[in-house]
Amino acid sequence: MTKASFKVRGIKARAVAAPVRRPLATSTGTISEAALLLIDLETDAGITGRTYLFGLGRHNLPPLAKLVEAMAAMVKGDEVAPLDLERKLRAKYTLLGVHNIVLFAMSGIDMAAWDALAQAHGVPLARLLGAAPRPVPAYNSNGLGILPIKELEREAVALVEEGFRAVKLRLGRQDASQDMESLRAVKRAIGSNITLMVDFNQSLTAAEAIRRGRMIDDEGGVYWIEEPMRADDFAGCARVAREVATPIQIGENFMGPEQMAQALAAGACDYAMPDAQRIGGVTGWMRAAALAQGAGMEMSSHLFPEVSAHLLAATPTCHWLEFVDWAAPILEEPLRVEEGFVLPAEKLAWNEQAIEKFLI
Repeated sequence: MTKASFKVRGIKARAVAAPVRRPLATSTGTISEAALLLIDLETDAGITGRTYLFGLGRHNLPPLAKLVEAMAAMVKGDEVAPLDLERKLRAKYTLLGVHNIVLFAMSGIDMAAWDALAQAHGVPLARLLGAAPRPVPAYNSNGLGILPIKELEREAVALVEEGFRAVKLRLGRQDASQDMESLRAVKRAIGSNITLMVDFNQSLTAAEAIRRGRMIDDEGGVYWIEEPMRADDFAGCARVAREVATPIQIGENFMGPEQMAQALAAGACDYAMPDAQRIGGVTGWMRAAALAQGAGMEMSSHLFPEVSAHLLAATPTCHWLEFVDWAAPILEEPLRVEEGFVLPAEKLAWNEQAIEKFLI
């Protein structure tokens, strides 16, 4: 264990474009590479806290990096106390608004600070948060995009064979009958013992979401319907949740725990799945987990499996971890999957040789 307190010496941000094994085509766009912003929070104790942010496209990384660098100057010399750093940055950005990429940058600094604090105490993040690291149930989200039927069938089998008991299919084709055909094909391919989720990526109107949701109800065998319509229309989402029997899952676009509280109050979903980058990092996640516990709602994660595995271990209503391996090419130790569970890694460490290849 290091000294009781230590300070931020500086924060470095690096943009990389890591390759993905399976380009993922959704109703709203295709992810063909992982545009990541790597964050290193250096301290005067010689400890470096690490995390990464996901930019969706490499064109989004420069402004995100500029924000991280601006915030770094604001907290330089401050004690590595994540709650205090969050409070300070939130106050600095009150007038601009703590949403979107401002919140993303704050989340990156928050996650890196928590990582540094865990290292200082010589424990994994989950244990620092008061939980024992443990295997977390996960579904394979590394595929099953908008693809031809035969490719979907092959990919569905391949995803299960990677050690998973659950997979997620993207829907949102122009014709509902094509979505149902894809759903039936994947169900046939994986069999009844594998859990299947579907995701519309916000592509439908409320009326169409209800129509297709009822079609999915009739088909059966779907664990949840994710983001069938615009994610911030909580009244519309609540209407869909009331009219469709299959559980409705939203949350990856909650901008901080405050917006999650609004969604829960509106009855906008049956399940919630915050995103570490959008919810406010570790600090925001723990506040969201308290909201989920208070509502008696199961809580899953969106992306960022390396940190989400620790966060879910400390979440009272822990549900499912979304597994993607997009950061694996730049990590020293990618996450391990065993019998449908993800095993939290002791710490996050970069593969610097790989990073050199993928730097933007």
